[in-house]
Amino acid sequence: MKKKIIAMNASIMIGLGSILAAPSVYAESISNLEKQKESIQDKRSGVESNISETEKKIDNLQDKQMTAEDQIAAIEAKIAESAKKIDAKNAEITQTKKEIEALKEEIKVLKERIAKRNEVLKERALSFQETGGDVNYLEVLFGSSSFGDLVDRVGAVATIAEADRDILKQHELDKKDLEEKQKAVETKLASLEVAKAELLEIQKQQKQQKQEKDALVKKLKQQTKKHEDEKMGLEEEKANLAAQEKAIKSAISLEHQRLAELEAARKKAAAEAKKRAEQEAAQAAAQAASQASQATETKKQSTSSGYSAKSNSSSSSSSQSSSNVSQAPAVSSGTFTRPSAGYVSSTMGERWNKQHAGIDIAASGTVPVVAAADGVVSRSYFSSTYGNVVFVTHSIGGQQWTTVYAHLSSRQVGEGAVVAKGQQVGIMGNTGHSFGQHLHFELHKGPWNYSKSNAVNPLNYINI
Repeated sequence: MKKKIIAMNASIMIGLGSILAAPSVYAESISNLEKQKESIQDKRSGVESNISETEKKIDNLQDKQMTAEDQIAAIEAKIAESAKKIDAKNAEITQTKKEIEALKEEIKVLKERIAKRNEVLKERALSFQETGGDVNYLEVLFGSSSFGDLVDRVGAVATIAEADRDILKQHELDKKDLEEKQKAVETKLASLEVAKAELLEIQKQQKQQKQEKDALVKKLKQQTKKHEDEKMGLEEEKANLAAQEKAIKSAISLEHQRLAELEAARKKAAAEAKKRAEQEAAQAAAQAASQASQATETKKQSTSSGYSAKSNSSSSSSSQSSSNVSQAPAVSSGTFTRPSAGYVSSTMGERWNKQHAGIDIAASGTVPVVAAADGVVSRSYFSSTYGNVVFVTHSIGGQQWTTVYAHLSSRQVGEGAVVAKGQQVGIMGNTGHSFGQHLHFELHKGPWNYSKSNAVNPLNYINI
C-alpha cells in the first residue's frame, strides 16, 4: 500500500516536473523572439540607411541628367546657329556663282573686244611690215602738196599713232581687269567654300557632342530607373521588416500570455497535487481493506475515460476534416506542411534571367491555400508583382522563418492574425505578375528581404 502511494506521488511529481519545466522553455522562446526582434530592428536601420544612400544616388543622377540636358539644349542652340551660318554661306556662294556667271558674260565681251583689237593691231603691224614702218609716215608727210596739207597729214599721223597707243593701253587694261576679276571671284568663292567647310565641321562636332550627351542622358535615366527600382524594393523590404517586427511583438505577447497561463496552471496543479496527496495519505490506513477493489474501479474509470477522450478526439478530428475544403492538402507531421494542392509547375532557380526564389504549385478550380506552419501574419496586401500576397512569420525552435503565399485570388487573413499550421490564408489565383493560376510559395530562413538572400528551396523542407 505504501509503495502504491509513493508511486502515485512520484507520478504526480513527474507531471509537476513537466509543468515546471515548461516555463523555462517558454522563457527561452521569449528570449529568442526578443533577439529576433532586435535583429529585425537592426536590419530595418540598415535598410533605412540604404534607402537614404539610394535617394542620394538618385538625386546625384538627376542633377547630372539636368546638367546634361542643359548642355544638350546649349549644343542644339549652337547647331541651330551653325545651320543659320551655313545657310548664309550657301546664299553667298549662290550669289558669288551668279556673279561668276555674270562675269563670264563680261569676260566673253572683253574677249571679243580683245579679239577685235588684236585684228586691228595685226592689220597695223602688217601695214608697217609692208611699208617699212616709219617710212610710210614720211611718205605721207613728204607727199603733201602744201603746208596746210602737211599740217593735216601730220595731225592725221599723230592721231593714228595716238589711237594705236590707246588701243594697246586699253588692251593691257582690259587684260589686267579680266585677270583681277577672275582672281577676285575665284578667291572669294574659295574663301566661301573654306568657310562653309569649317562650319560643316563645327556642326559635325556639335552633332557628335549632342549624340554623346544624348547617350549620357539615356545612361543616366537607366541608372536612375535602376536605383528607383532598388529604392522601391528597399521600401518594400522596410515595410516587411516593420510588419515582421510587429508580428514578433505579437508572438512575444502570446508567449507571455501562455507563460502566465502556464504559471497559473502550475500553481493550481501543485495545490491540487498536494491536497490529493494529503487526502490519499489520510485515507490509506482506513481504506486498506477496500484498496484492491478501489484500484480495480479506478482502472475501469481510467479506461472508460481514455476511450471517451479518444472517441471525442476522433470525432473532433472527423468534424474538422469534414469542414475542410475538399482540395485542401492534409496537414503533415513535419515542421512545415504542404501549402496547397496541385503539381509543382516551376522549381526554385534561375528563370527568365532572374532568380526564381520559390516554387510554383498549379491547379485548376477553387484551390485553398493554407499556412505551412504556426505563425503570425506579418503582411497581407496587394503587390504589383506578387499580386494578392500573404507573409507569415514563424518562430520554430528559436529560428525565425518567413513564408510567402503569392498570386492569390483572395486573402482571408489580415496583418497581425495568428494562424495555425494548415489554416486557410487564401485562394489560389492569377494576380500580379502571373501567367495562369498557381501559387508562388517562398520559404525564407530568417526575414524576407528585397534581394531574397534568405530564400531556401521549399522542396528540401516540405514533401510535395
